[in-house]
Amino acid sequence: MRIMVLAETQKALTELCAGASQISPQVEAVIIGDQLKVVADTIWYIPAQEYAMLEDYTESIAALIKQEKPELIIVEPTKRYKLIAGRIAAMLGTTVITDVLELEKDFVAKRMVYGGTAIRTEKVVSGSTIVMVGSGVLQSKSVTEVTVREERPVQFIEPKIRLKRIAREEKERVAVDLPGAKVVVGIGRGIAEQKDLEMIKQLALALKGEIGCTRPIAEAEKWMPKETYLGVSGLIIAPEVYIAIGISGQIQHTVGINRSKLIVSINKEKSAPIFKQSDYGIVGDLYKVLPALIKHFG
Repeated sequence: MRIMVLAETQKALTELCAGASQISPQVEAVIIGDQLKVVADTIWYIPAQEYAMLEDYTESIAALIKQEKPELIIVEPTKRYKLIAGRIAAMLGTTVITDVLELEKDFVAKRMVYGGTAIRTEKVVSGSTIVMVGSGVLQSKSVTEVTVREERPVQFIEPKIRLKRIAREEKERVAVDLPGAKVVVGIGRGIAEQKDLEMIKQLALALKGEIGCTRPIAEAEKWMPKETYLGVSGLIIAPEVYIAIGISGQIQHTVGINRSKLIVSINKEKSAPIFKQSDYGIVGDLYKVLPALIKHFG
């Protein structure tokens, strides 16, 4: 069985190809231009087009899938590739399985449904099925187990409707790697002021971890970048330790962190829902608890 992989970032492409090699003997990568590098059985290169946006390559990718007919297409769930995956599925009359948490050798996928309140098992039975797989889902022994056997060009197909870029603005880059972090400190509305983030940074530094947040902290308060938001429409992580600070524990957030191996929560409300999802809980004022933790681990 053949698996084709599409990803927008180098890290995801490397991880998804390496993980795919554990469930299929034939792994192929689709690369636009020469910006990304990867180890795969076959690499399909689509030449970069001047002024083209990623979405402009949708028809080219769809034609390649229709021609090669891979059983499975694994796609990194970025905002742009989610859009592309939906369009390709509509063009080819196939299926997209989203929010995949597990993918097995017989192409059985476990995915979140109902906003993360349940997990459903689905099996790919026909056609070229598209699955959206995030970081940490596919486990790999080594990224060098797959060797490059063939590199093949793909003809660019001009889209019927092409996006036009009218302006470009540099976006502040976020260097945080939450999906790959072993320890993540998450913050919620229990944090009173933005200046208190310095205390959170001290704890994360002491624990050699990264900092994530709930949606209101990123989108309402704008204290942290949107790329650090954890939850059903944000990042889904699986660290060894997740520390929830001032987080009530609504389902929209917990679906993003419930794959953590160990969850520790700090909240002054003993009835906070987050404690039901936690392995350990501290009922107390975070402004008293955190300084003690920083002193202990620092």
